[in-house]
Amino acid sequence: MSRIFITGAADGLGQMAAKLLIAGGHQVVVHARNDQRAEEALSATQGAEEAVSGDLSSIKEIIELAEKVNNLGHFDAVIHNAGIGYQEPRRGNSIDGLPPLFAVNSLAPYILTSLIHLPERLIYLSSGLHREGNPSLDDLTWDNRKWNGYQAYSDTKLHDVLLSFAVARHYPHIYSNALEPGWVATKMGGAGAPDSLADAPKTQVWLAVSNDEKALVNGKYFYHQKRREYHPAASDVTIQEGFLAACEGISGVKFPIGNKL
Repeated sequence: MSRIFITGAADGLGQMAAKLLIAGGHQVVVHARNDQRAEEALSATQGAEEAVSGDLSSIKEIIELAEKVNNLGHFDAVIHNAGIGYQEPRRGNSIDGLPPLFAVNSLAPYILTSLIHLPERLIYLSSGLHREGNPSLDDLTWDNRKWNGYQAYSDTKLHDVLLSFAVARHYPHIYSNALEPGWVATKMGGAGAPDSLADAPKTQVWLAVSNDEKALVNGKYFYHQKRREYHPAASDVTIQEGFLAACEGISGVKFPIGNKL
């Protein structure tokens, strides 16, 4: 039996993954953006151990969420599932003056990875659109570029792969991997999405708990439990380190290189 923490589990793929893990006999802690949504998540995932809340568009609340998770004890796996879609019509401003899409999709996984005690497995949800992401890291927060929600989303999903691979490189003794669940009919994906919704949560569950040797790997990218090609920039150490440094500069949270996460 494993113990897993899942971000963004009030609905969609996070909730589906939680239900699969609970059905498999595992302990699951779910997350939602506020207390009401956390209660809804707990009700929807019968058998979940607990629900915690935290707005992932707020640096302060992300840091507080990491503390809440650490206070619950050790986790065998963390699934970074939470995300905002590319339909955002404008840049927007979080409480910290950041585009919420960047804050939730890119910065929150970085901060949580840096502050939550190191599990044995880390899983990051990306997207096939990460292949269209901009690897230059120029103007990450869209202060100078004309807003393009599609491009901004693609960029953040590339950031998730960069983060996953950077963690894998710095901590080779754990399993840190990224995946794309497919374009499926969730609230984010829309009703016309063509991929299998039933299959969409299976890879993250498999990476979180399976003893299949194909799942016990580090620094890989998956789709439906099979390795898949990814943006070549994701393997570039200079770009990985640039992303870590940029997130540290924006958040004030240092990635614990050389220390135990």
